[in-house]
Amino acid sequence: MAKWFSIGFWELVARIVLKNRILMLSIIIAITALLALQWKNIQFSFTEANLLPDDHIVNKEYNAFLDKFGEEGNLIVVGVKDDAFFTPKAFAAWNKLMTEIKAQKEVDLVVSINDLKQLKKNESLQTFELVPFVDSKKTNSAAYLNSIKKDLFQNMPFYEGLLFNKKSGSIRSAIYLDKKIVNTAHRKDYIVKEFIPKIDAFEKETGIDLRVSGMPYIRTLNALSIVNEISLFIGASLLLTSLIFFFFFRSFRATLIAIIIVIIGVMWTFGLLGLFNYQITVLTALVPTLVIVIGIPNCIFLTNKYQQEYSAHHNKARALQRVITKVGTATLMTNLTTAAGFATFIITSSHLLKEFGIISSLSIISLFFLCLIVIPIYYSYQPVPKQKHLEHLNRNYTRKFINWIAKTVKYNRKYVYIVALVVFLVSITGALKIKTSGSLIEDMPKNTSFYKDILFFEKEFEGIMPLEITVDTKRKKGVMSLSTLKKMDELQETIEEIPELSKPISILNLVKYSKQAYYNGNPDYYDLPTSQEQSFILGYAKNATKNSKNNLMKSYVDSTGQVARITTFMRDIGTGNMAKIEDKLWAKANKIFPKDRYHVVMTGKALVFEKGTQYLLDNLVTSLLFAVFLISLLMVFMFRSFKMVIVSLIPNLLPLVITAGLMGYFGIPLKPSTILVFSIAFGLSVDDTIHFLAQYRQELKRNNWKIKKSVFATIKESGISMFYTSVVLFVGFSVFMLSDFGGTVALGGLIAITLAFGMLSNLMLLPCLVLTLNKSLTNKQEFIEPKIVILNNPKETDNEVLH
Repeated sequence: MAKWFSIGFWELVARIVLKNRILMLSIIIAITALLALQWKNIQFSFTEANLLPDDHIVNKEYNAFLDKFGEEGNLIVVGVKDDAFFTPKAFAAWNKLMTEIKAQKEVDLVVSINDLKQLKKNESLQTFELVPFVDSKKTNSAAYLNSIKKDLFQNMPFYEGLLFNKKSGSIRSAIYLDKKIVNTAHRKDYIVKEFIPKIDAFEKETGIDLRVSGMPYIRTLNALSIVNEISLFIGASLLLTSLIFFFFFRSFRATLIAIIIVIIGVMWTFGLLGLFNYQITVLTALVPTLVIVIGIPNCIFLTNKYQQEYSAHHNKARALQRVITKVGTATLMTNLTTAAGFATFIITSSHLLKEFGIISSLSIISLFFLCLIVIPIYYSYQPVPKQKHLEHLNRNYTRKFINWIAKTVKYNRKYVYIVALVVFLVSITGALKIKTSGSLIEDMPKNTSFYKDILFFEKEFEGIMPLEITVDTKRKKGVMSLSTLKKMDELQETIEEIPELSKPISILNLVKYSKQAYYNGNPDYYDLPTSQEQSFILGYAKNATKNSKNNLMKSYVDSTGQVARITTFMRDIGTGNMAKIEDKLWAKANKIFPKDRYHVVMTGKALVFEKGTQYLLDNLVTSLLFAVFLISLLMVFMFRSFKMVIVSLIPNLLPLVITAGLMGYFGIPLKPSTILVFSIAFGLSVDDTIHFLAQYRQELKRNNWKIKKSVFATIKESGISMFYTSVVLFVGFSVFMLSDFGGTVALGGLIAITLAFGMLSNLMLLPCLVLTLNKSLTNKQEFIEPKIVILNNPKETDNEVLH
């Protein structure tokens, strides 16, 4: 690999590229066409991000639960809080809506007031019968509807928390979708084309505002928001970065080729997604925009070097070759370190992060080859730069900025160190204040109606995020023993005491309802049967469900009667609160369910997500350290100096500490989106370091190893490109702040801030360190590389490079 960093190697590359221009362009066109054919394989994710490895115990327990009871996230709830609901017109429209939904093949079951069933005792058959709660012939009477409302709220505790809120008067229906379509494209088609239009028609007819939520509904609209933002990000980033590029270079030709290159890069990214059959998730959806944001700086460095070389000697062929030979190593290294920042996610066991790391790192490396090949070839066919295109090299504001940097480094080095130290200490203090968040909905777009509906159900029904508890009695039919039911009742009482959790649902509710029905519907008897009542009340219940397709017990007890399921719904709460709730429930469960007789499991999508967040936090330091190690290893190959690598890390770790401090002071929690910031920003920030040190190495040899002269020549030579690329990266990542997703906003904003500090750190702190430690750092033997040969041999002339 070391030979890749030699001028001789890059001379060879330059000759191959510039002598085989048509072949090179043909290869790029062929690759683009082949990857475009893979677009048909692109898929969209239909579930939330699972951040845990497949073999993690939490994932195993969750998958075991799904195998036994089926998909938990198949419930859609439709709620309403309006006094006009119990009027003949509104109730008739509601009845029509629910009847139409129930008739659709995508729907398994609808539980709604209009066709609610209640248990009635049939003494002659010694069974319970399910009879209609509402007489449809009387629903045109307002007085009758009011009596129904009163009867429901006062005498039907079985449905409290499921269908109504007794305190606020809100009503909802529970719609269970076919579990086979829940995680497929069919779900999206049904909700968008069938379900939502029916909801809109009801609202238009009655003027009543319906609230809709539930995991299938949230997943669908969330996924649509992600898809819509892909085009927004690509369009906005392409427009802004192109405008900045044109502002710097004042050349339509230069801007055009930069746009073409990043568009091809985006096409390749989508092709790679299809080639690997990866789904577009909230993370992989960001990669096309990252390609644009990272690709434009590549174009800036190469274009700037071409114009600098041409301005120096006005030889087009020589300038084109030196674009490759002089910045080939630096550009390769910057792309490798950027890719390494993303590649650190590959070592995690999470499929979501692994796919993101693979696609992003491959896309970045592809960009390097695109830029290195296309830009020199493009300019070889173009006229030489005009004087107006070279004016930016000595533009007043850039010259003033670079001169200010140079003066600060030269005369105020100690103040740079003092400011850096103070900022570091203040940032460390802020970093200690960072909190974590494992919220499933925190990063969802807050200005959408479905997010507002989530808040409605959190307030009225304690949330819609399912938390599941299974109790394995380790014996067949063990669930229906009175001792087990009493233990479950104790656990459910603990659940009801926790304000963030909704009223639990289990077979226990049905048993209590059976006792109430046995005593002619008296709500005072909604309780567990006594040992004396148990045999005949449960006998009634068994007779009622025997040979019934709609067995009321099947969703909450497995087929053997050995495992019971308790379902509760939770509000959107952070990682810390979730851990407290989990601890409280486990303390109760361990107390009442002896481990030798019972096996209790706590699972559910909300818990899996929270555990995934914690998994990421636990691996944050490992991932960042791996990024540092990988990038340091690459820099060792380039600079042959371990001491220089250590010094170069300092200016890049400082911006990360500053970002962590800002997160602590401004209350930005560590969560899946913000955790990614550190590895990505580190990989990008190191780019400036590499460009500076690569130029510094060249200046050392050019200036006979005179340290100060080389440092300030480096600031002048590379400072403009570092400034340009940092501005592009800052604006490019700021595009993510247009997102409706809080996590994407935080990711873009924090990376942009980190890169801004990274530029200042690399332009000021890095040269200060090099000057201060110059005696121990500058070792000719460590910096030596093969002798530079610039086409001045008798066998080949400058113009022969292009022929």
